[in-house]
Amino acid sequence: MSTLDYRKGLHDLGQGCHAWLQPDGSWGWSNAGLITGSRTSLLVDTLFDLKLTREMLDGLRPVTDAHPLGTLVNTHSDPDHVNGNELVKTRDVEILASAAAAELMTQEALDTVAKVKHLDGVLGEFARHIFGPFELEGITATGPDRTFTGEDSVDVGGREVRLIQVGPAHTPGDAIVHVPDARLLYAGDILFVGGTPIAWAGPIDRWIAALDRILDMDVDVIVPGHGPVSGKPEVSVMREYLASVEAQAVRRFEDGLDVDDAIASIELGKFADLPEHGRLAQNVLNVYQQLDPSIPRPDRLTVLTKIAALEGFTPAQAESFVNP
Repeated sequence: MSTLDYRKGLHDLGQGCHAWLQPDGSWGWSNAGLITGSRTSLLVDTLFDLKLTREMLDGLRPVTDAHPLGTLVNTHSDPDHVNGNELVKTRDVEILASAAAAELMTQEALDTVAKVKHLDGVLGEFARHIFGPFELEGITATGPDRTFTGEDSVDVGGREVRLIQVGPAHTPGDAIVHVPDARLLYAGDILFVGGTPIAWAGPIDRWIAALDRILDMDVDVIVPGHGPVSGKPEVSVMREYLASVEAQAVRRFEDGLDVDDAIASIELGKFADLPEHGRLAQNVLNVYQQLDPSIPRPDRLTVLTKIAALEGFTPAQAESFVNP
């Protein structure tokens, strides 16, 4: 599909597969998917808040009225892919996720994201900038009914849907959803198109291996976690970004640079103008932590502060990762 068709709402991808897209694909504006079989359907992910998820479920009704939802698969644990789960659960739908993702789908994690919008200072300002459109209060964390590790498959009205765990990569429990008979893949946040990926878990080597696996699969159409419906060329572009950042970070580590100096000196080249370029901070930190496990692992709020700094929300003397 062309990026010219990147509009909000339901997209028919053919062969009983659909995507629900949310431009512009930046923080929180994630995609979902719908796979139909005989008199049933499988939903891939929910959205960041209840309002958006209700809108999506209503928008899917032209399909789900004939193919009622029977299963929901969460590709990973990030709130913009799971926060609407409670609305699906009320429909007696079975929810599936990897075991590693399920461990992180907690009320505490959900509430932490909701509270960041109310913080003072630069972090609060940045959080309101990226999360302002979303209604994050009053959501009940709703995890899976069944988990899997490695690979699993689901029968969706007579057609096979394959669940393949490829994390830890973006998060600890990333999974991709493959529809073999449609040569189609829902990649979750293993693929970002038109934006900067962020390695919350890593290692980046494993993420690159996940992208290589996708490139080797018999698929033509790929629905990313964020961005327009795409194909293998977009997978290759994101692989190039990750490989470049990893290689440059390793060289700087070997040269004795600290994390902050490495971040400041990385050359992004053609990727410099990607939206959310400040996520470079977490990606470089991830490489350094793999090379030296003694480097502290800051929480996501600290990481967001560093990302905000790179994107112009704080002075240049932002706190160091290594010496917070």
